[in-house]
Amino acid sequence: MATDYDAPRKSAEEEVDSIDALKESRASSRSHYIDADDSDNLGFELGGDDLSDFELDVVVLPQQDDEFTCTNCFLVRHQSQLAGEGEIGDICADCVD
Repeated sequence: MATDYDAPRKSAEEEVDSIDALKESRASSRSHYIDADDSDNLGFELGGDDLSDFELDVVVLPQQDDEFTCTNCFLVRHQSQLAGEGEIGDICADCVD
């Protein structure tokens, strides 16, 4: 965005009004968003159906023969991600960098 440095400047009173207007518009535009990073928020309130008795079925597979666990990030990775062995075990390519 180009700035015209020859244009007349706003007074301090006009700048305060514009800052207050920006703060108000920002607060009103964000009022309908959920803050997912709020540590006080223990869960999300979902509108609509009551899901309190709903159970998820998840199948957890054990580590496969062609996988390893990185000793730095503790993620299970495929053998193609193996970068080498460190002092305490296998290290993935992401942790070597």
